[in-house]
Amino acid sequence: MSAPPHTSQAPKVTEREARRVAEAAREQDWHRPSFAKELFLGRFRLDLIHPHPLPPPDDVRRGEEFLARLRTFCETSVDSALIEREAKIPDEVVDGLKELGALGMKIDTKYGGLGLTQVYYNRALALVGSANPSLGALLSAHQSIGVPQPLKIFGTQEQKDTFLPRLARTDISAFLLTEPDVGSDPARLATSAVPDGDDYVLDGVKLWTTNGVVADLLVVMARVPESEGHRGGITAFIVEADAPGITVENRNAFMGLRGIENGVTRFHRVRVPAANRIGPEGAGLKIALTTLNTGRLSLPAMCVGAGKWCLKIAREWSAVREQWGRPVARHEAVGAKISFIAATTFALEAVVDLSSQMADENRNDIRIEAALAKLYGSEMGWLIADELVQIRGGRGFETADSLAARGERAVPAEQLLRDMRINRIFEGSTEIMHLLIAREAVDAHLKVAGDIIDPDKPLSAKAKAGANAAGFYARWLPGLVTGAGQLPRTYGEFHPAGHPDLATHLRFVERSARKLARSTFYAMSRWQGRMETKQGFLGRIVDIGAELFAMSAACVRAELMRTGGEHGREAYQLADVFCHQSRIRVEELFTRLWSNTDDLDRRVVDGVLAGRYSWLEEGIVDPSGDGPWIADATPGASTKENLHRPIG
Repeated sequence: MSAPPHTSQAPKVTEREARRVAEAAREQDWHRPSFAKELFLGRFRLDLIHPHPLPPPDDVRRGEEFLARLRTFCETSVDSALIEREAKIPDEVVDGLKELGALGMKIDTKYGGLGLTQVYYNRALALVGSANPSLGALLSAHQSIGVPQPLKIFGTQEQKDTFLPRLARTDISAFLLTEPDVGSDPARLATSAVPDGDDYVLDGVKLWTTNGVVADLLVVMARVPESEGHRGGITAFIVEADAPGITVENRNAFMGLRGIENGVTRFHRVRVPAANRIGPEGAGLKIALTTLNTGRLSLPAMCVGAGKWCLKIAREWSAVREQWGRPVARHEAVGAKISFIAATTFALEAVVDLSSQMADENRNDIRIEAALAKLYGSEMGWLIADELVQIRGGRGFETADSLAARGERAVPAEQLLRDMRINRIFEGSTEIMHLLIAREAVDAHLKVAGDIIDPDKPLSAKAKAGANAAGFYARWLPGLVTGAGQLPRTYGEFHPAGHPDLATHLRFVERSARKLARSTFYAMSRWQGRMETKQGFLGRIVDIGAELFAMSAACVRAELMRTGGEHGREAYQLADVFCHQSRIRVEELFTRLWSNTDDLDRRVVDGVLAGRYSWLEEGIVDPSGDGPWIADATPGASTKENLHRPIG
């Protein structure tokens, strides 16, 4: 049977159409409570996270046993410096991870996996990522966004029986969404999947395919054209990586994560059985976003591991390095950095563990919590790594190999900084996370008042929405005036005798949540339909929410550790310091909601794009090479060598 002609062309879409595609992919309803959603609505629901949920003893036992085996493997079989020098994870290391069962950490035991909880999966990623971040990226791309997770949620029983045993032990998977001209705007997705009998025929090019160079199985997002019997739309497929017509054309190299197998993959008339489609046609983006609800927790988990390592190095180095007659840690300028690293690492671990445990219990909707964890972990993790380099001074800028060559401890601080930088970009850049979280944060408002500001809605719909909004706000607004945060003895259990007063921080969170909701309401009233263009404002709203969530998690974790008898006093001290630091950031963000340079910045941008400041670029040379800004991704047969190299 001959293949149909390819139809892979990037569709031309307007901004409004692009937004409609993204909106259609959202989970529309909230079936379970969400602490973070309530927080953005001005309601501090401490009862949703306190007492801190705990995993069942059997899950703890199995998780700790695996962590012990994984630690031994990392200490004895992983040479991080070798991975950095050769820009490649040795095959024997990958084979060792397979033998440990690390490919199946999140896959159910009935399919040959380990069946670990989200809590222990994340702890495993933090551990292996501290050995080398590229290893963490390999395992995370395979399980957090690769084939196993969407298959677990949306796959048929036949698909699970066919693929999960392979994925648990031997087969590496990759997730293919991004294209050379398509990043965070999937409405322009060009890779096509044309129905042909019992198959689909894939054509297109995918970029930044983490694990794609070595993968055995792929999740590919492709556009099915609408036709008779086919609703069409962006659809998810499981594709064998060695199928005829697939070519890995390039193994990409990056600033950091030098060991990751990330490439460019071309599909030319690749036949995929209809039985390998995940979910219905048109459900691909919803599948991807749902997968990321918990999948996003893997990245902040590795940021926690990085924070722990930074704290260890900062402590050891600052105690022995002397300047002006005393250890540098005793100088306030350096001590403040050490305090920031310790307190922030404690809070990041609190955020990740709390979100992970809530995901395991499935009592709460954690889509906002996971997104906040990714946003906050990537931003604060980068700051932690940057502060470590500063504490180390010139040695922080020097490579580990160079340090070792002249007889000093090979501390790869500069490598960590390079490895951490990507976290603010992939799995949703900071800017995209701001918009995604902001959309969820204002969901309740849009449901009752969205038709009022929608220019496409008729007057009758606007009138009906106005009546609904009046009722909603009549009930909601009075609750933002006063609350528990104004009562001096509220949350008294968080001020036990002999410990710092965390109750005062929780009262601050409660008051700030109401202030945040009032600020959001005022902005919606002021800007209405233009609210979505106020990305600076929305980003600050989300950043305030992230700080309030982190403060809450830190306090709840400290109380858990106190009542559990494990480092409770120290945990309270760290939570107290973190909350004091966080409160300063929150107050600044509130000020910047209304006192900022957003309008001035837009004018400068207009001038830059119009070339009015091009004189400022004079007096330099540009070392950039020639070539287009975006590579040609025209469908067709590949003219390059296939660099695909499966392991094992």
